Amino acid sequence: MKCVAEIGLLIYPDCQLSAVYGMTDLFRIATEWTPEAERSYIRVTHWRRDPTEPKAPPVCSWDSHPNKDHKLDFVIVPPSIVMPEKMANLPDEAAWLSDRHGTGTRVCSVCAGAFVLAESGLLQGRKITTHWAFADQLARRFPDIAVADQHMVLDDGDIITAGGILAWTDLGLTLVERLMGPSVMLATARFLLIDPPRNSQRPFAEFLPRFDHGDSSILRAQQSVHADPAGANGLTELSALAGLGERTFLRRFSAATGLKPTEYVQNARIAKARESLELTQDTVDQISWDAGYEDTSAFRKVFKRLIGMTPNAYRLRFGVTA
Repeated sequence: MKCVAEIGLLIYPDCQLSAVYGMTDLFRIATEWTPEAERSYIRVTHWRRDPTEPKAPPVCSWDSHPNKDHKLDFVIVPPSIVMPEKMANLPDEAAWLSDRHGTGTRVCSVCAGAFVLAESGLLQGRKITTHWAFADQLARRFPDIAVADQHMVLDDGDIITAGGILAWTDLGLTLVERLMGPSVMLATARFLLIDPPRNSQRPFAEFLPRFDHGDSSILRAQQSVHADPAGANGLTELSALAGLGERTFLRRFSAATGLKPTEYVQNARIAKARESLELTQDTVDQISWDAGYEDTSAFRKVFKRLIGMTPNAYRLRFGVTA
């Protein structure tokens, strides 16, 4: 059989081992689904640093097809099982990733693995994705990175990033499709009972507003929006509630929340609508009205822009009522 690529999985402190072993199995299963006449395989290796040897680079600790010679075509940094603020700094792993990239290896990350990859400096000026809940933190810590958290997988050629903590399946299938073709990728997905690579995180992302910014005037306006998203939440009403002139309110609101007031109100209203779509059998028209939209067509447009699918499609996928 022909080896189409060697994919290295970096094992670091507190990384998600289920992703490491899951991708190992996924690539092996893909091998089983290659046509008999053109049988090929992906060599999978695990790499980790010996903690007793300071400054030492990661070394191969497991090899699906043992061979002392390595030509790493891809290295994947898996997710972390701890939150980014609890992740240790990994300068030796970061330096190793930079060295591998310099020799032509394509580097990949999944979820919070982007924080490890960002330490390497390879993401400067790049557009990448990570878990939607970590996007703001990654952007603040590494301001020279463009974080596009709406994407599930972003393929930049030499750097590939994936979003959610289970997006290792999306990344794994993306690599299988690249290396073995779409038919093998689809056969692998069907065997594992998983979806082919998804395009967007938006249907899964929640609106997580910031309340810890320290601006009490803006906080009053935010609390009013959340108390009654469908209420009168225009610029005039909110700036008056905050006790600020409209231009000052706009500037301070955007600085505190990262959103313009109109964008904030839209997100709050759509969050309310999503809950109704998930938990009730109310009509879309009724949900639109309850969320503060008199024009249902306008509601549908805003919903699709923010969530990436129509209200009816969202209900079919996430609704829990019979």
